[in-house]
Amino acid sequence: MTPEIEPTKPIRKELPDMANDELTDDARLNEAIDKLPKEKHDRLAQIAKDMLARDVAPSMKLEMKDDVLSIGLESDDLATATLLQMADIGTRDQDFHAGLVGQIACLGSHKRNIDSANSNFVMAVVRSIEPRDELEAMLATQMGAIHAATMMMARKLNHVNTIPQQDSAERTLNKLARTFTTQMDALKRYRTGGQQKVTVEHVTVNSGGQAIVGAVQTGGGGCK
Repeated sequence: MTPEIEPTKPIRKELPDMANDELTDDARLNEAIDKLPKEKHDRLAQIAKDMLARDVAPSMKLEMKDDVLSIGLESDDLATATLLQMADIGTRDQDFHAGLVGQIACLGSHKRNIDSANSNFVMAVVRSIEPRDELEAMLATQMGAIHAATMMMARKLNHVNTIPQQDSAERTLNKLARTFTTQMDALKRYRTGGQQKVTVEHVTVNSGGQAIVGAVQTGGGGCK
């Protein structure tokens, strides 16, 4: 059962009493939270409650062993953690899960350099989109990867030394940014079945001078 957090109670860990000059960072944080106005305090309480209620997979743990990328999870119960990860990406297919997780893991590795945070960020993007099937999971993964590449190129644009470098970085950044919005539109169309509903408001004035306001909907059968 998920523990309940009462909004009116302090959001803090139990810490031993100590002199002001011996306060730890956690203690200072707890004191600062306790002094917040009720509205902000309740907001933090709700955030904490929502976080506790989320059943998500633990973070990925990447390691390089004998020039081979090893993919693990920050959990002692790997079976349950794997099922949670499959639920996060919206699949029941073990082969699809293994392939997609491997691709996400590769985003956080380059030669012998490991960046688990980057792979976990992309996985968090996928999780936040809540894919309903494998196609949505693939698109969500691409969106996370494109966003990461966009931010990397934005950083490069801020540190260029020459005009050619600036032009190249700017072109690439624009392409990546446009790609991301295209991906968002593709996801929306896929989830709605590609159907669009257009409603046109019109006003008809009869010979007697009385205005009639109605709606014309365009669809497969034309205007009605």
